[in-house]
Amino acid sequence: MIGMNANIMSKLKPYILVVCLQFGMAGIYVISMATLNRGMSRYVLIVYRNAVAALFLAPFALIFERKTRPKMTLPVAMQIMVLGFLEPVLDQGFGYLGMSYTSASFTSAIMNAVPSITFIIAVVFRMERVNLKRVRGVAKVIGTLVTFAGALVMTLYKGPIVDFFWTRKTNHLVHSASAASAAANQHWVAGTLFILLACVAWSCFYVLQSVTVKRYPAELSLSTLICMAGVVQTTVIAVAFEHRASSWAVGWDSRLLAPLYTGIVGSGITYYFQALVMKTRGPVFVTAFNPLCMVVVTIISSIILAEKIHLGSVIGAIIIAIGLYSVVWGKSKDYSTAAGHLEKSNAAVPELPITASKLPAEQDANELH
Repeated sequence: MIGMNANIMSKLKPYILVVCLQFGMAGIYVISMATLNRGMSRYVLIVYRNAVAALFLAPFALIFERKTRPKMTLPVAMQIMVLGFLEPVLDQGFGYLGMSYTSASFTSAIMNAVPSITFIIAVVFRMERVNLKRVRGVAKVIGTLVTFAGALVMTLYKGPIVDFFWTRKTNHLVHSASAASAAANQHWVAGTLFILLACVAWSCFYVLQSVTVKRYPAELSLSTLICMAGVVQTTVIAVAFEHRASSWAVGWDSRLLAPLYTGIVGSGITYYFQALVMKTRGPVFVTAFNPLCMVVVTIISSIILAEKIHLGSVIGAIIIAIGLYSVVWGKSKDYSTAAGHLEKSNAAVPELPITASKLPAEQDANELH
């Protein structure tokens, strides 16, 4: 009985982790948007975010991975520097810039394109093979196209404002705080392009992280090193753009809350949870729960930030979610097929389904011959 319960919990663990991950990410969008609306520099926010994350994770890495931490090699060190550039510099930089031009809910919706972009990158680097004569291959291709169609709808069509029952009476002070960003929200297309660039960087980060964690299987240490690499690189950029000392000042308000929350939850716990799940389920699985984050962000931002939700955003988000789950369904078939083959061969289940998908792909090729 105990063994059965342990087996059930082992299967549920990846799902519990990614659901917690999405709720934590929802808070990041809302808190970051509120802080940017109050005038905090996005460059400074990124530096503080990653510095807090590194300080938060370092003690745990030193204590729990003291005996298991592998030796650092030059290839792994180079990969960590690239990871620090992809996520803290490119993803967070373009993400915050795009968010300032649009909204928190819009950004969280566009970010659902990450699984499809991850799939394309994996195909380009031959980590993924597509067989259009298999249903799962067609599902992944169609899902990718549908996802980009949804992003296009959100970009080109705004439509009327959707009035939810909880947004009919908006607090006047909150509405005034969000009014300062009204002019920036007019740059909808530019903001969308910046968010899509952040999606590409995030997808590249997922793929490279899934490779790096195999070479350096110490999740806490890896997450800490990525944050430290991000601090070094983002500090150079921030110093170049923010010369005033006042830009670096924090107080007992959102300027302090945002770095603490986004650092501990966003760049600390998030990296660790991602690495844990990727060891067994891969990068596409991690991004499969993004629509949950989108729903939570939409509800909270419409209440706290008084954001206006347009019909085009709702329609586009639904289309993106449909495309997302088409991609995820195709990947789930890859995973189950690969696991079944390895069980028959008395081999271990592969660590990364995105690489393990070569197994069913090779089987498809053999069947075609």
